[in-house]
Amino acid sequence: MEKEWESFSPQETEDLGRKLAEYANEGQIFCLNGDLGVGKTVFTKGFAEGLGVKEQVTSPTFTIVNEYHDGRLPFYHFDVYRISCEEEMDDIGYEEYFFGNGVCLVEWAELIGGLIPKDALWITLEKDYAKSEDYRRVTIRQER
Repeated sequence: MEKEWESFSPQETEDLGRKLAEYANEGQIFCLNGDLGVGKTVFTKGFAEGLGVKEQVTSPTFTIVNEYHDGRLPFYHFDVYRISCEEEMDDIGYEEYFFGNGVCLVEWAELIGGLIPKDALWITLEKDYAKSEDYRRVTIRQER
């Protein structure tokens, strides 16, 4: 399965994240990929809102994972950009998050691809400056 959307503003990117989260279920993993500055954190903020998270969402670049427990499901936001190997994920107990009762969103998930379950949703954000500065192509696919 693969679907594509176009976003022409940060607000539209955030709205797409919000809409996707409204359908998220316990135990789902969303893998978020794209270059630096493409809008992964914007998308994630919308996603958190869609889960009902009221706390301010920030990128966990240095902490690897931020936990939010005030939405309809626990939300675990990973940023694995600084992970040098998949074994480092063991140190943070990733399995408890991935196979627990919450929803995980993993930025830079391609860096730990061997740990990602096959039923995860992969979301890729891409810029296209020929269309506009704020344009993003958002592709969602599931490998299953």
